[in-house]
Amino acid sequence: MALAPLLPAAAVAVGTLKVDAALPYVCTLPSGPRPATVRITAAFPDRAAPGQEIRPTDVTTTVELPAAAVADLTALKAATVRAESRLAVGVAQNEQRAEAAWSGTAQPVGVPAEGSLVLTTTGDVPSLTTDTAGRLALTAGGLAVDLAPSTADGTATTPASLSVACVPGPDAEGRTVLATIPVGADTGTGQPSTPPTAPTVPAPSASSSSLPLPPFPTDRAAPGSPRTADGAGGRAPRGPRIGRQTKGGPAAADENTPGTPAARPAAPPCVTEKPTPLSLSAYITGYSNVRKLNGANVIPVSCVLIEQGEPQFDPRPDGSFHLLTPSTGNLSYQGRKQTPPFKATFLTFGFAPATATMVLEQTGPLTVDSDVLLAFPDNISETYVRARLVLRVLDVRVNGTRLDVGPSCRTEKSLTSPEPDPAKHPGDHLVLLGKGQLINGTDATGYVLTGGGPLTGEVTIPAFKGCGAGGENLDRLLTASISGPGNYIKQIQGQTCAVGVEVPTEGQCTEDHQPYVVPRPER
Repeated sequence: MALAPLLPAAAVAVGTLKVDAALPYVCTLPSGPRPATVRITAAFPDRAAPGQEIRPTDVTTTVELPAAAVADLTALKAATVRAESRLAVGVAQNEQRAEAAWSGTAQPVGVPAEGSLVLTTTGDVPSLTTDTAGRLALTAGGLAVDLAPSTADGTATTPASLSVACVPGPDAEGRTVLATIPVGADTGTGQPSTPPTAPTVPAPSASSSSLPLPPFPTDRAAPGSPRTADGAGGRAPRGPRIGRQTKGGPAAADENTPGTPAARPAAPPCVTEKPTPLSLSAYITGYSNVRKLNGANVIPVSCVLIEQGEPQFDPRPDGSFHLLTPSTGNLSYQGRKQTPPFKATFLTFGFAPATATMVLEQTGPLTVDSDVLLAFPDNISETYVRARLVLRVLDVRVNGTRLDVGPSCRTEKSLTSPEPDPAKHPGDHLVLLGKGQLINGTDATGYVLTGGGPLTGEVTIPAFKGCGAGGENLDRLLTASISGPGNYIKQIQGQTCAVGVEVPTEGQCTEDHQPYVVPRPER
């Protein structure tokens, strides 16, 4: 959704709604994740008319970091520390969503000899505008704090900065709504709004990182093309929009509508029938070598539907901290758990040109296990994708002559890869590994589940069975031509689409909640 200029509105006599919320957070320090308290204060108009600017004032963010933070700074010989903060604030109204960044700075404070470290930042924050009637809910989300420590003589420490990423803790459930502001018809009551007892904002859409440690967020409005209530075309009232703060003056809304995104390449349908708040979808493609045929075939663009699991902190005996996120998924093509059919052409036995039409069929669970080592400030991610897949051959032509393989030609068992943890993951299955790096405050590099990227592995193609028709058994021919170990796979996954949100995320999802990013195969 493009940001729009503020619209004129009738003046509404309003009071002031004051917010003072102390929330439990978990902050990732150099020594590992630690509980912290984040206190947010602000003042809002207690009601507004559609199109009227809603400007938060007197905004402060106070972070009380535990003694472990003091120990981390003391180890750097820091005497003072200066802080900058960015708080992600979700804005929700009816089915519309947007997100604002509340930025703040603090004057240098002394590092205490013991106890907790309290940092209070202040700053101007963006205004809000909505053309739609209904209650506007503001919810506290991820917080990023940049620390610039200095020694007693005023020189920078080594390293010169530390980034602390914080997320609402387990005890924060139901307490992160900062305020609800009536807009439109509700303004006639003259009563200040009361924050609800539970958040009204669903799980946020997927970002470029599966790690729930926030990068510094940027202002962005919820995308989508609103329609009239009866579903016909036309201009519907627009939902919440975030203005941009200009130094020394009032907030200014965006004046330019972003250009139309590049056309999305053709791709098979990828629709999640019954999404949940944790439903994701993505397209995958890639190359798979066939060692015996000294060639590679393209794995076609395929849809995978994913249910992302809840992340869990996992402290290890060696003192390290890991963040584990288990997820499950399924291939999806025309209602079946498989890829679309694809063709591969090789020189069989080095001289006979052969073309085969094949599909990969999922015959068991597909799991995605993400393990992020919280090695401050760099977070190292390893993601294992495991799937039980058989290779089914639909049609074979040798020198242009059809070789009838019948309707049941397939590998006798699942494609098999070396398994790093066979006790936990027994049986025959494909294993792909994606590695990523997540530096606090930046986008991820490499592979992470929600952002996509390359996954690689090595696979053994089993012997074939059920191949042939009219009494002719072609199992041995296909096994001799194709089956064997050492076949390298490089799969590219695109950016996921967070399916379980009302308004699809621009650049990640199409208007009908399908993945927008269609990746290209890479060798």
